[in-house]
Amino acid sequence: MDIKQRMSIFHFMLKSFYKKNQIEAGCDEAGRGCLAGPVFAAAVLLPPKYKNKLLNDSKQVNEANRNILRAQIEADAIDFAVAQISPAIIDEINILNASILGMHEALNRLKASFEFILIDGNRFKPYKDIPHQCIVKGDSKFMSIAAASILAKTYRDEHMLALHQVYPNYGWDKNMGYPTKGHREAIKLHGPCKEYRMSFKLSPEGEDWAK
Repeated sequence: MDIKQRMSIFHFMLKSFYKKNQIEAGCDEAGRGCLAGPVFAAAVLLPPKYKNKLLNDSKQVNEANRNILRAQIEADAIDFAVAQISPAIIDEINILNASILGMHEALNRLKASFEFILIDGNRFKPYKDIPHQCIVKGDSKFMSIAAASILAKTYRDEHMLALHQVYPNYGWDKNMGYPTKGHREAIKLHGPCKEYRMSFKLSPEGEDWAK
């Protein structure tokens, strides 16, 4: 079985809903493992029985198709919202809590009502009195979570490209803030700027940049 055939089966497995006859908000984040920049989160309400053959977990979709999907999702969704949580807040409350806060902020920005929340992963804090379900690898199982992963990823990449224009020494136009070898070498050479998460281990040597 070739890659295209496997991907076709993979797409077939994405479900339009968790429970029938309810409006569900899918949530996901992007940038949780990065050394620099905010963590982004998105919430998406898709129409009942929504289908999109291209839609998948953002990590499984190339950049060109992610941008195509972003436009499609924004055009087709009942509602969508994106939020970001700054490095300073990440350092203050930790990345898990910041990711959850970002999802809450995205949900707050939705104008349409919803009855249920689908979360990618295994950790979440209750949002108001709306029931939720955490789903490990949910972005490869449910359309609404996959759509949220696409929006969170594309909006964050766009933000990191803009930051690269201000801080060109770190290669954020390529690494997007993730801990690549070249990125860590750039931090060692130039030191961290204010967009870094100082609570993260920025260098393998564990140098304390917060001094």
